[in-house]
This record gives sequence, structure tokens and C-alpha cells, in this order.
Amino acid sequence: MPLKIYNTLTRRKDEFKPLVEGRVGIYVCGPTVYGHSHIGHAKSYVSFDVIVRYLRYLGYKTLYVQNITDVGHLTDDADEGEDKIEKQSRKDRIHPMQVVEMYTRSYFDDMDALDVVRPDISPRATGHIIEQIAIVQKLIEQGFAYEKNGSVYFDVTKFKEYGKLSHRPIDEMEAGARVGVNPEKKHPADFALWKKAEASHIMQWQSPWEMGFPGWHLECSAMSMKYLGETFDIHGGGMENQFPHHECEIAQSECATGKQFVKYWIHNNMVTVGGQKMGKSLGNVINLKDAFKKYSPLVVRFFILQSHYRSTLDFTDEALEGASKGLEKLLNTVRNLREEVGKLRKLEVKGSEMKDSSFKSQDSIFVDLVGFKKAFLDAMDDDFNTPQAIGILFDLSREVNTILAGGKAEIKILQEADALFNVLGGVVLGVIPAHVEAQSLEGASENDLIQFIIELRAEARAQKLWTMSDKIRDGLAKLGIIIEDKKDGTTWRLVSS
Repeated sequence: MPLKIYNTLTRRKDEFKPLVEGRVGIYVCGPTVYGHSHIGHAKSYVSFDVIVRYLRYLGYKTLYVQNITDVGHLTDDADEGEDKIEKQSRKDRIHPMQVVEMYTRSYFDDMDALDVVRPDISPRATGHIIEQIAIVQKLIEQGFAYEKNGSVYFDVTKFKEYGKLSHRPIDEMEAGARVGVNPEKKHPADFALWKKAEASHIMQWQSPWEMGFPGWHLECSAMSMKYLGETFDIHGGGMENQFPHHECEIAQSECATGKQFVKYWIHNNMVTVGGQKMGKSLGNVINLKDAFKKYSPLVVRFFILQSHYRSTLDFTDEALEGASKGLEKLLNTVRNLREEVGKLRKLEVKGSEMKDSSFKSQDSIFVDLVGFKKAFLDAMDDDFNTPQAIGILFDLSREVNTILAGGKAEIKILQEADALFNVLGGVVLGVIPAHVEAQSLEGASENDLIQFIIELRAEARAQKLWTMSDKIRDGLAKLGIIIEDKKDGTTWRLVSS
């Protein structure tokens, strides 16, 4: 089954065929760094992280570019208002670039915690002013843009396909429908390529027009084309960026080059909180640093991937608790599987040392690992369907649990199942750590120590020293070690933080 991607441009699932065989260029709109990252950022960048991971798993040499918007993102869709970073700098009484550095570091810290693979290139808008001015000059020369009082605007009436991404015809974009009309514009939908800056505006640069700064839309066109070429494979971002941001990117880029800008457009959906749209005005924005105080980043990542990237994700404590329990079940299976593999390896070594040529692993049980892998890949090939892919991992988990409970499986089968969990759940989805079996405890000595403590507790129980027994159990629980008394003995497991 070939990989199919829902292309916002065509409004259908298109078979993915890169421009250059074996290579993929992907650009994703990065954050505007004027505050800490929130759960909406997590949904977007975890979703695109899995897309990039899967493309690489399929063998594509993938160049991933994700920008940092550090200037020029104004506070409304009409290219008016204040630059968000300048606004924050006045609020904090620090230089705008201090704001940028602070929140860029914060952003990458949060993404690292979520195990989001860093982009190959993270260009900044302020580092590409020359390229942006060059595009503006070309658009003016070709008649697609005009200068007015030191600012430069793109004339949307000159690009007949304006609106093809969002399917909004120009004649429906009524003046004053959302904001007041800017008298400098020929058409209310015209957008700024370059904005003249007031004298008090800190972040401004020289240009052929007036001292000023670039338009938000222009930045992404300049940076994406610089590193990926005038036409590239995939452009991603939030659904809220479809219009006007991405629509404007298409217009200015295709008019400047005369070529198709992007082949596949991918948009992820938004996050709601308790059924309400997340927003500062509602006071329900959940910063990732606050979320990580209650839930581990791995749980947050797993929670996000339980929803399709094009679906709305509703953030509630109940949903996160459910995700935490589900992930723990999956990780427990992997821990038990790897523990059993370790035991069988020791038996093999022991059998070899005794030169017992008759040693064999336990009776073989067939597991259709090829079928599980195919089902997983079919789900991912269907527009990166991570909820269905996770469901396949749980199906595999149930099969493995049955085998482990029966106590009959060849070590080869268990090793192959472990490898499948590692590749599908780890390499592709990033929800199964490579060393999950040990969590924070590594090596046989720690495991042996826990087992010794459990044996001491068993002796205390045998002598009816219930207070001591409970104290040992509670003490282990505080360390994240849960012990369970069963008919055939006591077992233990580690709890995800």
C-alpha cells in the first residue's frame, strides 16, 4: 500500500510521490517565540515529528526545516497591531532579542522532553532579511506588489489563484469584515511584504523603501525556498495558519518564481480544553512546563498520538489519566517481554557452559509478527493514522501477554517481538523508550536488590509481622516500585512518573 497524504490543496488523499526519488524536503511553520510553549505547540510538533520519523523509516532522505519567527508576526490578520515580540519585550522591560533567546531555549527544552527530533535546520527570520528584501524587489518589478508610504503590499488581484488553498474567493473577502480597512491598501485582502517601522520600533532594518521589518508571511517563503528550493515536497503547519498565512505564502512565492510552491500541504487540527477552544482570552492555555508537573512528557506524547493529527484534541485530566494507564499497560508488556528474553538468554548461556547439546528454548508458539507489522504500516500509510497504529501495538501486546502467561515461546520469537515494539513503537512513534525494561534502574544488581527486599517482606509476612510487611510495601511504592501478591508468588513493576 503506497503512502497517501491528505493534501489540503486538493482536499483529498493523494499518493505521495516526492519531487526527487528517495528524497523529501519538508518545511513546518515554527513558533513565534514570545512565550512558553503550550499544549497546542505539542500537538503540532509531535504530529509532524512522527511524520518525519515515518518518512525516514520508509527510507527517504528527509531534510526537515522548521523556522523560528523572531520578528514581524503582528497581532492581527490585517498586518496591523504590534509585533508580538516587541509587545512582550515592553511588558518584561527587556530587549526583544532577550525575549527571543529566552523562549527559543524554552521551546527546545520542551520539545526535547517530548522526544521530538530536532529539525535539520532551524532558521530565524532575522537571519534572512536580505533574502526577504530580494523577493519583495522581484515582486515589485514583476507588478505583483506596490509601495505605499514606505510599506510594501502584495496585490492579491494580480494573482488569479489567490484563495486556492483555503477556497476563499477574493470577491468574498469584504472590506472591514474582520478589521478596519487600511487606507494604504488597494484591496482589503492585500497583505504586507514589508512594514515601515515607527521610530520607537526597536527591531527594524534598512531597505530600498523605509526602515522597517518584514511581513510574517514573507519570512516563511524566504526561509523555506532558501533551504528546500523554489518547489518542494511538503509544507506543514496548524490549521489556523491555512488562511491567511499559507495562502499568502503561496501567492508571493509562486508569483516570484513562476513555479508551484509546494506539492503537498499538511495541516494539523487544534487543541480544546474541556471542549472549549484554547485561548489566552479564555484563560485556559496550558503551558507544557505546567503540564509536565502532573504528567510525564512521554504520557503527553502518547496522549497526542491517540488522536489523528487532523482531528481536534480535547485536553482534560480524565483523558490524560486514561492515556497514562494505557501507556503503562503497553510498557509493562515490553518490560515483561524483555525480562523473559533476559531469563532465556541466561538459560542458553548456562546450557552452553554445561555443554548440554540437548538444551532447547521452550516449546515454540507461532506469532504473526509480519501481520502485525503490515497492519501497522497500512495504518501509517493511510495519512499517518497514529490512533490506529497504536491500536495495532495493543493487539500485539495482548498476543505477547498470552504467550508470556503460557510460558511457552522460543527466545527468537520473543526477541523479534521486542524488536518490533522497538521499531514501531520506539523509532516511528517515539512512545516506547529503548530501555523501558529498566526505567531508572539499570543492570541486574538493582533488580536483584529489589527481589531481595521482596523476599525479606515475604519472610516478614510468614512471621506475621504485618506492620513491617506494609512498611516495606509502602516504601517501595514511594520509590515507584509496585509489588503485587498473587497465588503463584509476588511480582513487581515500575510505575511511569
